[in-house]
Amino acid sequence: MNWEQLLSLKRFGDTNKRIRKEQDETRLGFEVDYDRVIFSSEFRSLQDKTQVIPLSETDFVHTRLTHSLEVSVVGRSLGRRVGQKLLEKHPHLQSVHGYQTNDFGAIVAAAALAHDIGNPPFGHSGEKAIGEFFKTGQGKTFKSQLSDKEYQDLCDFEGNANGFKILTESRAGREGGIRLSYATLGAFMKYPKESLPKKPTKHIADKKYGFFQSEKTAFQDVANELGLLKRSDTDVSYARHPLAYLVEAADDICYTIIDFEDGINLGLIQEEFALEYLSKIIRNTIKPENYYALSTKEDRVGYLRALAIGTLINEAVDIFMQHEAAILNGNFDCALLDKSKYEAQIKDIIKISIENIYQSTEVVDKEIAGYGVINTLLSTYTNAVNNSFNNTASNYDKLILKGLPKTLEINNSSLYSRLSSVCYYVSLLSDSKAILDYKKIKGISF
Repeated sequence: MNWEQLLSLKRFGDTNKRIRKEQDETRLGFEVDYDRVIFSSEFRSLQDKTQVIPLSETDFVHTRLTHSLEVSVVGRSLGRRVGQKLLEKHPHLQSVHGYQTNDFGAIVAAAALAHDIGNPPFGHSGEKAIGEFFKTGQGKTFKSQLSDKEYQDLCDFEGNANGFKILTESRAGREGGIRLSYATLGAFMKYPKESLPKKPTKHIADKKYGFFQSEKTAFQDVANELGLLKRSDTDVSYARHPLAYLVEAADDICYTIIDFEDGINLGLIQEEFALEYLSKIIRNTIKPENYYALSTKEDRVGYLRALAIGTLINEAVDIFMQHEAAILNGNFDCALLDKSKYEAQIKDIIKISIENIYQSTEVVDKEIAGYGVINTLLSTYTNAVNNSFNNTASNYDKLILKGLPKTLEINNSSLYSRLSSVCYYVSLLSDSKAILDYKKIKGISF
């Protein structure tokens, strides 16, 4: 892969290329990507979607929106610092093509901002709930009518693939979806493969999948424009865009450190653990007198968090540059922080978060409720849509359909398209809207 092609300013849906030297420096195309994501209705719904604590009523726990904003800030710093080093290493990118340090930061920031845009309500348990509906629930009856890859899309419903659908799916008046640059779409694609074969290797790009069968053509178009390396002769699988490693690192840094911080602020993890575990990462930058001068737990933990994030940003930049050649050749097979000298400390922090936050009674109880909500919505909507297509809709089905958006593919002859459309609709619901729809179906609101 080469950076000139990887930094394509061409927008999804364009027919002509865009040249960096012709860009308006006050309205750079990569910065427009960020604006388009942040003003999208799909991004706004993240303000009411679970990050760590499902359905939390506290005012200091992160939602998907605050998490995404923080990841974008970390991503911007990562991109700029890597960009500066890349331009020093490959000066022709600047002298011949006109790329600047901030271009790299803008690409990573926009992709990082969008990284969770496809996540359904109730966090990762929402993804699992959709998958379980088709794997072990009522939806398993559709298996024989779908291709293996179509069925796998549904059984392992993936927020990353759903995000790619949101960013690229055309609809009336919005051809090319949100119309982001190819470079930003490439950086967004952490898992550039289809749902099958499942985890064919231990390469980080094979951990999950990055597009549904309905977006296969769009995905290949992006991969071809960017010159991503093919990794399979039989299935759709590519090497990552190099900047996807920075998007992943930004996410890893934020959820590792900030979820830990949330757990402490909630009282699920003792404050003493923050100093014990984070100090191992920030031992070269912490000033004890500054730490002990802070009077509140939130301020003390926030101080440690800020130093830890700064340290890990520097670490990720160094690792990226050390392995740039392997990354460009598609041979770097792990996340950047897996090579970190702080890997053991990071694993310790994640272990504590799993035990005290993700497996806490509050989280488990609310995830169970989320399963019930999503299962009811999928069952009701798939019945109504398929009954309508088969001309067997009951009066109840017809009432249900009146409450669904006109964009839902009710009359599509493809069962996969109808089922995918229902999943897509449910995935766009906020936590509160999903609960409201559930209550209406159950007659609880009257």
